[in-house]
Amino acid sequence: MLSRCLFIFACLGSTFVFGATPGLPIPDVVAPRLADAVRPLEPGSVHVAGWLGGRIDQNVANRLAVVDTVPLLAGFKQKPGSHPWIGEHVGKWLHAATLAWAYTGDEALRRKLDGVVAELIATQEPDGYLGTYVPGKRLGMYEGADWDVWSHKYNLLGLLTYYRYTGSEPALQASRRMADLLIATFPAVRSINAAGNHQGMAATSVLEPIVLLYRLTGDERYLAFARYIVTAYDEAGGPGIVHTLLTRKDASHTANGKAYEMLSNLVGLCEYARCTGDRPILEAVGNAWTDIVANRLYLTGATSAYEHFTYDHELPNGNDAHVGETCATVTWIQLNLQLLRLTGDPAYADELERSLYNHLTAAQHPAGADWCYFTALEGVKQYDKDITCCHSSGPRGLALAPTFAFLQTDAALCVNTFESARAKFIVNGTPVELAQESAFPRAGHAKLTVHVPQAARFALRFRVPEWAAPLQVGGQSYAAGWAELPARDWRDGDALDLTFTLQGRAVRGDYTNYSRTAFTWGPFVLAADATRNGKLSALPELRLARDVPPVLVAGAGAALAFTAKVRGPWDDTPRDLIMQPFADTGAAGEQYRIWFRTDQ
Repeated sequence: MLSRCLFIFACLGSTFVFGATPGLPIPDVVAPRLADAVRPLEPGSVHVAGWLGGRIDQNVANRLAVVDTVPLLAGFKQKPGSHPWIGEHVGKWLHAATLAWAYTGDEALRRKLDGVVAELIATQEPDGYLGTYVPGKRLGMYEGADWDVWSHKYNLLGLLTYYRYTGSEPALQASRRMADLLIATFPAVRSINAAGNHQGMAATSVLEPIVLLYRLTGDERYLAFARYIVTAYDEAGGPGIVHTLLTRKDASHTANGKAYEMLSNLVGLCEYARCTGDRPILEAVGNAWTDIVANRLYLTGATSAYEHFTYDHELPNGNDAHVGETCATVTWIQLNLQLLRLTGDPAYADELERSLYNHLTAAQHPAGADWCYFTALEGVKQYDKDITCCHSSGPRGLALAPTFAFLQTDAALCVNTFESARAKFIVNGTPVELAQESAFPRAGHAKLTVHVPQAARFALRFRVPEWAAPLQVGGQSYAAGWAELPARDWRDGDALDLTFTLQGRAVRGDYTNYSRTAFTWGPFVLAADATRNGKLSALPELRLARDVPPVLVAGAGAALAFTAKVRGPWDDTPRDLIMQPFADTGAAGEQYRIWFRTDQ
């Protein structure tokens, strides 16, 4: 049946040609016990245009396709590596670049992938070791080796992703040998908690690829090792992740509150719950999500200050607070994607959108090559070209973005983006393409067209975030949530006109930002910089007119620009403040801010 569907796709011509993998990737051999409520599409089944599509394309062309992989591999070839976690970077690149190749079909990127994988696997030792530490000082067996298991985690994620999309048996066998070494080491030699920083959370985050390896192979030893990791949380000195989140329900008081490592474990626990059907595990993860959204999440969709979950509502804005570590932002995106898949709750999709359009893309230089480690809500952006965890993590978040622009359930095709985009599905053996042409982010209307070789019956769902409500489609009005059009027979060329709210809004601050106001436009949080505002460059002294929302500047070219009314400290005359999306601000090193004093 699959080959027939692929033949039909091919015969339909260029309408369906995008991506590198028109078929499904290597399937799991173990079915989940907790089935996904909604399923993301494979990267090769989607194309995203518009504002977000531009950022995705820049990430591929100007970062993933051109990154120098020589220093990423150097520590494997000449041990020890240049720093303790140098081994994480090549796995992160493999993960992101494989997804990017599956999305674009770029042949040069595929050749680069093949070469890096071959070089990496060639450094694997007979016992399965694939790291950057010298013999006798490995896998946390001495002080200072606390990032070795962590690096193996990323090698596993990178190689398993590459195997899934290419079918490379050497990549799978290298992954198995790594996992076998870990099984032989923990707990036979020592507890896995002792092999990683942050009360063991760095090492135990290997849970995610271990579960994925079990699903791909069916080898029960890997499931047993995953169970061991989860029980090890509760050992003396361990992070106690599940127990604490089930009882105290507070991420800042779980383990040592280190955001990136804890979120990595939560992503792994979602895979574990999917695999085992363990709903209390999912409850613990849900408690963490609820706590983070209520108490530790910035308006821009980032979490963490000083790399940790801070006290309730303590969300400092400036550079000196090390705001919104990019690694934590990417892993927060991964967690929301996991929970969206498992539950179908659109609240998780709303948080994905918030992070994508704001803090993740704010950390990415608009040209795509460089990233910020931290991204303040006021101050300056500090892009760098160094090999850092965040420089390697950021591209992974954008490489995942196409996969959740559209979703599928057993009964419905789901549109989860307002950008111009298209996606292909298989519905009861029939190929279906949805093509959306949208005026977003400048105007609130779009047209969705169905392309099918023969009549196909399915329902449609559209996600409606609060900022876009109400959605008007098919003569009906829909509030925030999922707007569902019942199943019907669709024929080639059938189309729907959609209208949605797209306007400026004021957001009143609280706690850290009490008596301040920020402005948004659709999903975008807006910022103003000193360079574009001339005499108004004394940004901290300005007072926003909260009751006058920002207005889109017409004829501003490709860049989005807005004006808002402000008053300065010198008089009460209202003046225009030029604003733009936070993600587009600060690329030249200029001072900017999001939160402003409120004009009473």
